Amino acid sequence: MRKALFTLLIVIALAILWLWRGRDLSTLVDRFHVIQTSSRPIKAIGYEGSETGGLLHVDGTDLSLNEVELGGTQPSVGTTKDGQLALSFAGKVFPFGSALSQDERLSANVSSGDATTISIEHSAIPWPNFFETNWMTGRSPTWKRHIYQKLTLKKPTGAKLEMLWRYEEYFYSGDGWTGALMTRPGWTGLIRVEISGASR
Repeated sequence: MRKALFTLLIVIALAILWLWRGRDLSTLVDRFHVIQTSSRPIKAIGYEGSETGGLLHVDGTDLSLNEVELGGTQPSVGTTKDGQLALSFAGKVFPFGSALSQDERLSANVSSGDATTISIEHSAIPWPNFFETNWMTGRSPTWKRHIYQKLTLKKPTGAKLEMLWRYEEYFYSGDGWTGALMTRPGWTGLIRVEISGASR
């Protein structure tokens, strides 16, 4: 009896914690496990912007560099001295390929020897959103979860670039998950850039 009561109290406490701090718990779980919904290789990368900010165009997927949560450091995109379209971050440079000029964009075809993927993932555990009220439309999402876009490029030399974007996705009763990339100031956008084995 005492054991059953103790178990019940733990379940109730976890339920209250989930309702109160569901986003934080979901984010913690995301560090160890997310669910991948798609992954495909990429053949070309384009850039539209003025060195910082702007958009990366990756085979039909637009990746924003305008919303950045990287502790005050921003990546920049441009061309190197040898004509490579490249991304630089924290003193490191990762070349995408030979730069091609198209209208107001820069682009590059990914080298055949490069291992490249763009993948979409989402939180394994959504969090409840039962108490939010939208006075404009009268409809509020009942659940939320994180959506991640991950760009990975690895060259035969061992140089590797990994970029991760985080957004929110909403669930509405009757409609399901929205599939949209919602922003939340201070929380969403580009959250990780890692360049390893690259030139400085």
